[in-house]
Amino acid sequence: MGDPAGIGPEIAIKAVLKKHIGNLCRPVLIGDAQVFKDTLAMLGLHQNIRSIGSIAEADFETPGIQVLDLGSIDRNVVYGQVAASAGHAAFKAITTAIELAMDQKLDATVTGPINKESLNLAGHTFSGHTEIYAHYTNTPEVAMLLVHGNLRVIHVTTHVPLKKACDLIKTRRIVRVVQLLAESCRMLGIYQPKLGIAGLNPHASDGGLFGTEEQQEIIPAIKELKVLGIDAEGPVPADSLFPKAVAGYYDGCVAMYHDQGHIPFKLMGFTWDEKRGTMSSVKGVNVTLGLPIIRTSVDHGTAFEIAGKGIASQEAMIHAIEHAVNMAMHKMIKRDNNH
Repeated sequence: MGDPAGIGPEIAIKAVLKKHIGNLCRPVLIGDAQVFKDTLAMLGLHQNIRSIGSIAEADFETPGIQVLDLGSIDRNVVYGQVAASAGHAAFKAITTAIELAMDQKLDATVTGPINKESLNLAGHTFSGHTEIYAHYTNTPEVAMLLVHGNLRVIHVTTHVPLKKACDLIKTRRIVRVVQLLAESCRMLGIYQPKLGIAGLNPHASDGGLFGTEEQQEIIPAIKELKVLGIDAEGPVPADSLFPKAVAGYYDGCVAMYHDQGHIPFKLMGFTWDEKRGTMSSVKGVNVTLGLPIIRTSVDHGTAFEIAGKGIASQEAMIHAIEHAVNMAMHKMIKRDNNH
């Protein structure tokens, strides 16, 4: 459900009520039944919440929204406010989903937005979903992939200070991240992907004039990737890489640090409504690669400024669910073919 003080429960309910989502999968909301009941009341919707204690109790023949009720928060949630209780409820929902997926009781997990301050106030010292999933699945190396239309962006580094990100640009890490991207493309039916690798420095350093990372770390990684049979091109200046990727020239591209990949992605997928003072459209999916389970998410925050107003867009949540289903189907096909 994400942080209950944000828009997570709202967009989750709006998404699972869409008929085509019910046709695609059997959705179960993980969180607190009372939070979802309050959300329905806020939206003025009259739907039945089926509170269940385990996945085995889910009944998709009976009308209603299936909620695995964790009972982890009281009813005093205040929309738009940072709170340890809300952070703990969000954390418990995430770790429950991970545990169920690891036990193969779920085919995929889709996460709503969380507030990192609330999470840390509750004593859960993680910088985001990616780090929580990596820790609780015992996965040493993961990467963040953003998907919207033709644009597929993976990151070599994510939630670290920019100064530290530069120090983490190493050949071994780049090779591993590009391998994950190539594997992800193949899961989506792109079997020989063409991948663009961004430079770290302006103009990809212009032959060493503006930095040494390209010559020392990025170019050796690209050479190694070519030996491995991966069609990797670069280093490409970031201001050229992303327009070409959006146009479909690249099947996927690699950003060296968080904002290098997120800014073009959100410029493409987010639309600001000046009159309403909020986003009128929010599109794009966040996928964690390298995990033994499937995790997709919306690529936006808790939007505390509009929480409880009933105006949050569910588009990104719908796309995240669709992407998770697509990945799960390809995973099943691959497993069946191997047998």
